[in-house]
Amino acid sequence: MRQIIAQPLTSDAFAPFGDVLEATGDFRLINAGLCRRHHDRARLDFGDARAGISIFQADPRALPYSFDLIERHPEGSQAFLPMTADPFLVIVAPDPQAKPRAFLTNGAQGINLHRGTWHGVLTPLAAPGIFAVVDRIGTTPNLEEHRYTEPWTVLAP
Repeated sequence: MRQIIAQPLTSDAFAPFGDVLEATGDFRLINAGLCRRHHDRARLDFGDARAGISIFQADPRALPYSFDLIERHPEGSQAFLPMTADPFLVIVAPDPQAKPRAFLTNGAQGINLHRGTWHGVLTPLAAPGIFAVVDRIGTTPNLEEHRYTEPWTVLAP
């Protein structure tokens, strides 16, 4: 069995794949000093199409978690913003032949996957698994899938 140990999601570890969206670090005060704006946290990329916001509701999974499917969106970035304060699992890979990596969010993080990043499917670890998703809306195909011949299993840290 091929195994991956999930690691905490950090900006540095996730940088090759995308952006971590969280309210940490530098900010500017807005709204009469009552709100901290953590400005410009993701590199959104939609090419010649437009940005759209969709709502996804995914069935929750549990660790250990087995998977054999990864996908990518060659025409645009894709951001996942949880609408609950529950951790979720993020699986990414540099390419289908490389060993995937698994990250666990802390319940107060979202992610933005860079254009073309190979990733697992949306994997909430608690119900209701609702996410706002900001991604490319266009007329050309924007999905490629890869199935592994042998599944990977993600283990808890």
